[in-house]
Amino acid sequence: MTLIAIEEHWITPDLTSALKALPRPDESLAFNEMGDHRQRLEDLGEGRIATMDAQGIDVSILALTPPGTHPLSPGQARRLSSAANDTAVAACEKHPTRFRALSTLPMSSPEHVVDELVRAKEMGHVGTMVYGRSGDRFLDDPVYDEFFAAAAELRQPVFLHPQIPTDAVRDASYRGLGELTDLALATFGWGWHLDTATAALRLILRGTFDRHPDLQIVLGHWGEMLLFWLDRADSLARAAGLPRTVSNYVRTNFHITASGMLNPALLTHTLSVTTVDRLIFSTDYPFQHPTRDEIDSFLGHLSTDEDRRKFTSANAAALFGLEL
Repeated sequence: MTLIAIEEHWITPDLTSALKALPRPDESLAFNEMGDHRQRLEDLGEGRIATMDAQGIDVSILALTPPGTHPLSPGQARRLSSAANDTAVAACEKHPTRFRALSTLPMSSPEHVVDELVRAKEMGHVGTMVYGRSGDRFLDDPVYDEFFAAAAELRQPVFLHPQIPTDAVRDASYRGLGELTDLALATFGWGWHLDTATAALRLILRGTFDRHPDLQIVLGHWGEMLLFWLDRADSLARAAGLPRTVSNYVRTNFHITASGMLNPALLTHTLSVTTVDRLIFSTDYPFQHPTRDEIDSFLGHLSTDEDRRKFTSANAAALFGLEL
């Protein structure tokens, strides 16, 4: 059984330096420095492949770790996005049976986003990873509509990944508990996921998928909370005058991945909302790296061999156009 993991993170030293040099660096960068994360993130070669072998992963789809190039100035974002995409392609070319890659885009320079998406596609990137905003500009801002049109036309799936909430939101909701607790609450404990679900909802409510019905979005962490609140979120469609329910958009324009959260209860709930054809495996490496035994045990909770085949490889191959 082929196993494809689609959310496997990496970073370059140059990007780390640029992000740390910002007047107010993203505090979640601290997670990249914990343990051996930095070494694992920068390894696009034998060490990463050895870990994949130990886990039983055949193909990793590489994705730049958050916050990507989104917080950078337009000029820096263009330069470092281009450099990162070149580096990822080089790694894929060196290890063509083991790696594919999602591009990173200079979202702080909206007029250059489509050009880089097209260039990345031509080089071999199989999709792209973005975040819910760049600076104070939300992803559903009309300035990005050309990007979504191009992603749909080029069949480049868009992975919508978590990022730390804005300072204003953190001041309102995620501070006052102690420095470490504040950061944890704003990131992996809650804020990352609520922020991403909100970004996804805003795309739906903005009519993005009515204008671009072929656009496909990937959400990690079993749908970033959104799948657990669809009964209430569906009422938003009436308020926004949408032709379909939020649930319908989720079932037709969104794919859901595990992000290393190998919890059978989350799988069961997700299958109550959408179909197995929309589910994809990932580990969120190196922040999660489940063992082969843990992965095999989890896969046993899928009811049929065909469901396991879809979840482990077929769905990812179809969505990202992989020939394996």
